[in-house]
This record gives sequence, structure tokens and C-alpha cells, in this order.
Amino acid sequence: MDSRQHWEAVYRQKGECDVSWFELYPDRSLSLIRAAQLQKDDAIIDIGGGASRLVDHLIADGLREVTVLDISENGLGKARLRLGVQSRAVHWIVADITHWEPERSYRLWHDRAVFHFLVDPAEQAAYKQCLESALMPGGTAIFATFAPDGPTRCSGLPVERHSPGSLAAWLGENFEWVSSERAEHLTPTGNRQPFQYSVFVKRKR
Repeated sequence: MDSRQHWEAVYRQKGECDVSWFELYPDRSLSLIRAAQLQKDDAIIDIGGGASRLVDHLIADGLREVTVLDISENGLGKARLRLGVQSRAVHWIVADITHWEPERSYRLWHDRAVFHFLVDPAEQAAYKQCLESALMPGGTAIFATFAPDGPTRCSGLPVERHSPGSLAAWLGENFEWVSSERAEHLTPTGNRQPFQYSVFVKRKR
């Protein structure tokens, strides 16, 4: 089973509120996004957004250029169904981030719980190339991954845990570290998962 088949099956078998990463209110992501002080027409992309409720709040904040990308059409379909007519205000992309070719630039890149699933260095390199291509100079990149003491597997797959330092080293000199914070996510089944949230800005050349 390839990655797309895996995630399509997860979203097909579980309800929106039953997946381990579900957040009723994505407070930390929203706080970090709002801290970036975006203009209403600044383009933002949520990597691996799936059925996440983050997009609902971004629309409510008045952001007019919101894109949600996910490998699972089922996941995005749940979000579109929930939003109803409001879904027309969002750009929806079904794609594997390691094979996607951006057609525009974004002011903010948000990734909660996608990057840590990329354990193959080749996939990580492809992701980084995509990030470099899509994020405009001066743009903000927000990563939420399992912390160094977080789970080693999730949704039946191995993960690679990260610290702010390991992310900074991976991103390299083109990105400046801004801030990091630790958080504990409580899954719908009551398990606690240590996360780290890190914010970087792409340097202007």
C-alpha cells in the first residue's frame, strides 16, 4: 500500500473527530499564524490539512487566499463538506507534498504533523525543495512535529522526531529561527503526544 492509499484508507475508516491528530480548536497553530501579522490577501498554505478545522478559523479571520493541500482526497472532502458554501473560498489541492510542484508563492507555510512522517532522506529533500520554491523571501514557515520524546510511530507508520535545533540544521542558512514551544496533544483516545512547534522565516536575498 502506497502513501496515498494508506491515508485514503485512514480517512475512509475513521470519522473526522476520531483520527489521532484531531483538534477541536487549533489554538497553537492559530496563535503562531496570527503572530505573523498577515494581510488579508497574503497567501497561506496548510500542508497536510486534510479535515483539520484550522481552515475554518482562517476563513473566519478574513484571510482570502487560503490553500489546503493533502495527499488524501477523502480528507479534503470531509473539510469541504463541513464548510459547505464557504469551501468555495479555499483552494484545495490533492497532492503528495514530495511530488508537488507549486504554481504560486506563499507568505506563510503551515505544517502540523506531516513532516515527521517523512523518514526517507530523499523524501525530506523533495519536501525542502518544494518549501524553498513555494515560500517567498521573508515568508514564515511553521512546523509542528513530534518532539524528541514523542511517539516513534503514528497511524501505523514510523515517524522521525524533531527538535527546533534539528529542524534549523535541516533547513539550513536560508531560514532564520524565530521561536519554538513545546505542547502536548491529547488524542481522542486519551493518549498524550509531545509536540514541538517551531517558526522560521525565509531570509531575503
